[in-house]
Amino acid sequence: MLSIHQRIAAELGVRDGQVQAAVDLLDGGATVPFIARYRKEVTGALDDAQLRTLEERLRYLRELDERRAAILESIESQGKLDDELRAQIMAAETKARLEDIYLPYKPKRRTKAQIARELGLEPLADKLLGDPMLHPATVAAEFVTEGVADAGAALEGARAILIERFAEDADLIGDLRERLWSRGRLVSKVREGKQEAGAKFSDYFDFTEPFTKLPSHRILAMFRGEKEEVLNVALEPDETADYELRIGARFGISDKGRPADTWLAETVRWAWRTRILVHLGIDLRMRLWQAAEDEAVRVFAANLRDLLLAAPAGSRTTMGLDPGLRTGVKVAVVDATGKVVETATIYPHEPKRQWDQSLAVLGALAQKHGVELIAIGNGTASRETDKLAGDLVKLMPSITKIVVSEAGASVYSASAYASQELPDLDVSLRGAVSIARRLQDPLAELVKIDPKSIGVG
Repeated sequence: MLSIHQRIAAELGVRDGQVQAAVDLLDGGATVPFIARYRKEVTGALDDAQLRTLEERLRYLRELDERRAAILESIESQGKLDDELRAQIMAAETKARLEDIYLPYKPKRRTKAQIARELGLEPLADKLLGDPMLHPATVAAEFVTEGVADAGAALEGARAILIERFAEDADLIGDLRERLWSRGRLVSKVREGKQEAGAKFSDYFDFTEPFTKLPSHRILAMFRGEKEEVLNVALEPDETADYELRIGARFGISDKGRPADTWLAETVRWAWRTRILVHLGIDLRMRLWQAAEDEAVRVFAANLRDLLLAAPAGSRTTMGLDPGLRTGVKVAVVDATGKVVETATIYPHEPKRQWDQSLAVLGALAQKHGVELIAIGNGTASRETDKLAGDLVKLMPSITKIVVSEAGASVYSASAYASQELPDLDVSLRGAVSIARRLQDPLAELVKIDPKSIGVG
């Protein structure tokens, strides 16, 4: 079995050593932006997108392993852990699959099936399932005892055992869940007498739509209508998928006219309608709600962004300087619309001290693109870089220089947003772009940064 590091390396298509180095840095408290910008030589130049994926998968796989260990301990304490079950648990690659395997062994309240087992009815269930040629009533009569009143009670107990067995089959439940998701639909009906009081939900008085096509606003509206007791909302499977047939096939049940076939088919029907569909319905409701919530937040954020990000008047071509010593000063020129037109890296400070060459580079860029403003980040080496910009202004008096806060610039440069916005630009240069843009339009640039990353909120 592959280790977590090996799995992540295979998923990212990188070397194990690169993943190990990144994990060590993350475990040591380093952030993705810091690693992406300042520890390239340690991680073998993993970019910010790879590091974000690595961090997410590391967290997920570690949680998965923790849950796996807890489940193994629980089943072992029950004395039910054998080599085959251990192998299944160890091979589970998702949390959902792990929970499906654990379901039969999960401590639960005393069920009808458990009571039936205590009354010695499991052999009856096994006989009828294993040999449909047997007559249910005849075989059941053999299990009548002081605790089992008659053959009917024995068959009822055997059915409870089989229903629980069907409903706790991990492979079956996983298959039915995805089949129901891909083919099922959400249905809403107005409750009797609620037409007038619930008029705002009139679009959903008689509504149906497949799960996979439902937009978030409809999901949330229907669930809200249900909460306000206006709508009845149900998850309806596609009958053409024939879920009962799939359950029967899993356990070798089919109608061939044998004595026990009708009883077994009825047991499958009860398992589907009273246990499995109810369980999957809860799962899919949560899945729908979570997807709708995530999409609603995304849409709200996009609408708010459009409202707030009205660009101020007077946008001008701007040069952004992200100060640095050993790693150099990153330079980015953006036009009046914020589009990146050229970038460079200069080394005016220690240890290289290429002051004149750096001034020449800045002068050439300013002249070539008609730079009117210079934005200088206020971080490390800001004062020295401001002096360099001052020398440039002396040579080109039409340019104005301003020191701006670079809080969050490094976080932005290694963010998913920056990867989408500036995919072809090295992460170390994206900070200079952000510094230039935040002088042109501060709000438009600063809203791209997670407030928690700069100590806000």
